[in-house]
Amino acid sequence: MAAALRWGVAGGCRRLRALLRCEILCSRWCLKTSHKLYSSVYDSNEKTFEKLLIANRGEIACRVIKTCKKMGIKTVAIHSDVDASAVHVKMADEAVCVGPAPTSKSYLNMDAIMEVIKKTRAQAVHPGYGFLSENKEFARRLASEGVTFIGPDTHAIQAMGDKIESKLLAKNAKVNTIPGFDGVVKDADEAVRIAREIGYPVMIKASAGGGGKGMRIAWDDEETREGFRFSSQEAASSFGDDRLLIEKFIDNPRHIEIQVLADKHGNALWLNERECSIQRRNQKVVEEAPSTFLDPETRRAMGEQAVALAKAVKYSSAGTVEFLVDSSKNFYFLEMNTRLQVEHPVTECITGLDLVQEMIRVAKGYPLRHKQADIPINGWAVECRVYAEDPYKSFGLPSIGKLSQYQEPLHVPSVRVDSGIQQGSDISIYYDPMISKLITYGSNRAEALKRMEEALDNYVIRGVAHNISLLREVIIHPRFVQGDISTKFLPEVYPDGFKGHKLTDLERRELLATAASLYVAEQRRSQRFLGTPRIPIAKSKRSSWELSVRLGDGIYQVAVSKNGSSFSVEVDGMKLNVTSEWNLASPLLSVTIDGTQRTIQRLSRNASGETSIQFLGTVVSEGQEICVIEAMKMQNSMIAAKTGKVKAVHCKAGDTVGEGDLLVELE
Repeated sequence: MAAALRWGVAGGCRRLRALLRCEILCSRWCLKTSHKLYSSVYDSNEKTFEKLLIANRGEIACRVIKTCKKMGIKTVAIHSDVDASAVHVKMADEAVCVGPAPTSKSYLNMDAIMEVIKKTRAQAVHPGYGFLSENKEFARRLASEGVTFIGPDTHAIQAMGDKIESKLLAKNAKVNTIPGFDGVVKDADEAVRIAREIGYPVMIKASAGGGGKGMRIAWDDEETREGFRFSSQEAASSFGDDRLLIEKFIDNPRHIEIQVLADKHGNALWLNERECSIQRRNQKVVEEAPSTFLDPETRRAMGEQAVALAKAVKYSSAGTVEFLVDSSKNFYFLEMNTRLQVEHPVTECITGLDLVQEMIRVAKGYPLRHKQADIPINGWAVECRVYAEDPYKSFGLPSIGKLSQYQEPLHVPSVRVDSGIQQGSDISIYYDPMISKLITYGSNRAEALKRMEEALDNYVIRGVAHNISLLREVIIHPRFVQGDISTKFLPEVYPDGFKGHKLTDLERRELLATAASLYVAEQRRSQRFLGTPRIPIAKSKRSSWELSVRLGDGIYQVAVSKNGSSFSVEVDGMKLNVTSEWNLASPLLSVTIDGTQRTIQRLSRNASGETSIQFLGTVVSEGQEICVIEAMKMQNSMIAAKTGKVKAVHCKAGDTVGEGDLLVELE
């Protein structure tokens, strides 16, 4: 939501216009309570590896390096040419370039990475998530060179990485599975036949890979044909494997996953669940642990089935078994991810375990140190994925650019930020647009959510569009607060798309009072220089201002008077007391309005006095496809808005395009 604010001094001698955006606007963590995010005890007598290479980038590379440093392990970072100054490169003991920006030539370039391993004499490789983390060929090549892969063996990667094989294995292990076709779908005609047999709706998804890529829901024959085409293209692009499977789509489910940890000695544990139902385009946005939905019996049943599957494939490392859970608490196996999950921090927060440390120990051959009875649920943790995305466009289309200003909310108690960027970093078209993972912890869910709200308000990000406004609205929405969620939460709550925060009458008055007070504070400061009046002979004792403020389509009369260190502001016949230190050099301003503390962000102010502030985070033929854009490996269909004739096409297959580029002209 965006609204224009104008306010002018009575008599027309001075006016100020501002744009209000009602939005909230290295791996680091900060904790200011007695609770530990995870165990920080490292046994120096327990030898693991002298040198470890991280075959990844960004926040997960930084996350792995953190634990390696605490364990006394030297680290090697790899990077593309555009990542030469990245945070993970600076954090590592050594760093080697493995190719140009495209992932196929750098982070997926096995030959180049193997050469770096030999050159640096790294004894082990941690793959993070994505890229080569679930690539059995990479794990095989490492093993052939005597290098330890920090993850499961090739058999488990193969078995669980193939959704068809994994589903058969799950059935044999007596794990609940979704009804569907247990084979590879050959073509669109067969897809339609199978979908009819199963019964609509159905889910069409890639046999290999994950992360929401290569997945489509079909409600009829036409959507099945279209879904087959798009899913096979995405699967081939993302995973180099275009095989698809079809299964019954569980309508309105929750997405709940179980973290497992297993060693090479036959021991396996389940480390409780993570609630991951808040998604857009089948990709997670907000996660928490534990889930509000599970009772102890269901939790135990899901955990035991997850462990049974891990043991069935002789799994050894950290892994995640994902389930769909319906409204009656029936749960069905979805897939197993044979790697560290993006959202693993919330599990670390409530169990006290460092999952990266446990993965390294297991890879070295050590048995697990814990029994199932030792695994607790202490408190509550919430994670928000902060993306460089425009949330007003399909809940988030990627945004690229340079972070001109960046400040993480580490001063907020019980906050952890896993990031791999810093001020000045570039958000590139070549990689995932994630800025960070923001995690908050509390003794209960309400406390964790309140801290998340505060952390989002205090997160300073400039230079790229970001999704903090959406994240803030999600965590304060009554349905979310009550735990009434499903994977359809976003489209159900925002059927017309996300529009930003809608001000209540009280919030509108608070905004008007805050904006007017900020204006007066700026005027008072502009009249002084180094603490003294700019014009000494002008002894102004002005203490009141009559302002006319435009907010949206409305114009409001606002009276401001100085009252000691505070401002008394009259709006709609009501008086509000506004207090702040008014540190106008800071991007963050803590303002108290009638006892209610708000954090606002002063985004910008130009020479004309226009100020941007942040408050409460705030056809071809019709329907015919005219072109398809692939952004971050997601196929995005472009639809003509009206009937017309194609006048010109300004792009060709394989071109890189940016926001605002002219692609197709109609007449």
